[in-house]
Amino acid sequence: MLTGTADLDTIGRGAPTMDGLDTPEVALDGVALLQVFAEMRSGPLEALLPPALHPTLPPVVAWSFQRVPESPWGPFQLAETRIECRSGLRPRGYLVGGIVDNPRAADALARRWGYRLHPGELELRAGYHEHRIRVRAGGRLVLELALGDPTPLGTHDVQFIASVHPAHTPRGFRLVQCDPRIEVSRAERGTPAIGCFYAAAFGEDRIEPTEPISAAFCHARVVLPRLRYMCRADLHAFVGTERVEG
Repeated sequence: MLTGTADLDTIGRGAPTMDGLDTPEVALDGVALLQVFAEMRSGPLEALLPPALHPTLPPVVAWSFQRVPESPWGPFQLAETRIECRSGLRPRGYLVGGIVDNPRAADALARRWGYRLHPGELELRAGYHEHRIRVRAGGRLVLELALGDPTPLGTHDVQFIASVHPAHTPRGFRLVQCDPRIEVSRAERGTPAIGCFYAAAFGEDRIEPTEPISAAFCHARVVLPRLRYMCRADLHAFVGTERVEG
C-alpha cells in the first residue's frame, strides 16, 4: 500500500490556524461551480501527501472553482487545487491550496474550516459553447480551465469528494475533514481543457498535470458543514481518526 511521505513540519508552515472546532454550517445559495480532473505525473506523488493519506493510481489532480454571489462575508470566488487520495478506505481530496478574491471570506474559511488560501483575481465566463475560468495571482495568470461543448447531465450524476485540510487546531496539527453538502439544481458535462496551471501559486510546485479526464459545471446550493471528523497527519486513518464533538 502506498503511503504519503511528506514532511509534516513543511506542511505545517503553510497551514492555517483554526479558532475552534464547533463552527455552525453556512448555506451559500446560487453558486456556480466548475470541477475539472486530470492525471498528473507520478514521480513526486508520495512526497506530496502526509503519512495519513494514501496516493491513488493513476495519480489525479482536481480543481474546483466556485462563484458565490452572496455569503455572510460578501460575494466571493474561490479556486482550489487538490490531490485525490484515500484516507483509510475512503476517497478524499487533499487540499494543496486555494485562491480567493475576498479577504473576509478567506479569513472565515481559514479560521473555521481550515482552508489554506492566497489572494488573487478570479473570473468565470459561462456560455452556451464553453465555460472558462481564469485565475490570476501576483500579477500573472496561474490557472485557466475550460469545459467545452456543454451537455446536460442529471443533477445526481455529479459526484463530489470530501476534502481534508491540513490545519493547526486546538487539538494540534490535524487533517480536518470538510465535506460540504452540494445540492445541484442544474448540471452539465463537457470536454475538459487545461490552458494554464502554475502550481507554485497554490503552494506546491511539483504538481504536473498530464491528461485531462473530466469536467462538470453546476449551479448549486453549497452548505459548508459542521465539522465531524479529523485525523492526525502522522497516523493512518484507521488509528488516527478523531470525532469532532459539536
